[in-house]
Amino acid sequence: MRILFICLLFSCFPILSQNGKITVNQSSKLDSIIKLKKELNSKVQNLRIQIFNGDRENAELVMKEYLEIFNDTSANIIYETPNYKIWVGNFYNQLEADKKLIEIRKKFRSAFIFRPEYTEIIDDMDESKDKENSELD
Repeated sequence: MRILFICLLFSCFPILSQNGKITVNQSSKLDSIIKLKKELNSKVQNLRIQIFNGDRENAELVMKEYLEIFNDTSANIIYETPNYKIWVGNFYNQLEADKKLIEIRKKFRSAFIFRPEYTEIIDDMDESKDKENSELD
């Protein structure tokens, strides 16, 4: 009899729930703070890590080696006359970049953190080689 009463009591529990209305009162200054934060975030340059600076052949070898070891981040070969550079990652704060740099420096000792400016990213190495070869002719 007690078990039946307990089961009946628990089966009626959802019927006793309450419906409510929530009202959020916020300061008008909150909207201006959100707008300011959006403006600041749009101006923030992301941090990158450079692991190589040199000729094209070695850049391709280092890139391949990096991707075999650290396949969790993005990596790009950048051309800044006369050198090829390998930039990895895309970090939004210094702490993230510092953590990754510690890990990367175990293999690539000359790696460092920087804030990039506009440069040409080489997406297709074969296409660039063809272009260079045609310029030499």
